[in-house]
Amino acid sequence: RVQLVESGGGSVQSGGSLRLSCEISEYRYDNYKAAWFRQAPGKEREGVAAFDTDGETMYADSVQGRFTISQDGAKNKLYLQMNNLKPEDTAVYYCALDFSLWLTLNANDYDYWGQGTQVTVSS
Repeated sequence: RVQLVESGGGSVQSGGSLRLSCEISEYRYDNYKAAWFRQAPGKEREGVAAFDTDGETMYADSVQGRFTISQDGAKNKLYLQMNNLKPEDTAVYYCALDFSLWLTLNANDYDYWGQGTQVTVSS
């Protein structure tokens, strides 16, 4: 059973950086897509960045040029490097994974989810 565990959240000032990590347990597949989503209070969950094992990436317009999604060489950890953070980036960030390879930022296209990690950006 796939389990995802996020870490790296915290509080930073506007303009700061954070790197989120997502450890993929029970890893035994070579091909999958993974993504980071976020949900702010009172708002719907939105896709931030997605990655597939072919190396393709996809970003939301709101984070393009500021956030970078990547994975480690062993393919069992996913990262989200977040630079130039803004107060509107404040949310709970979730890691998600699916074994279909149609790269999307639609939460309905991902079957496995982590518990989330809080990111707070102050002005």
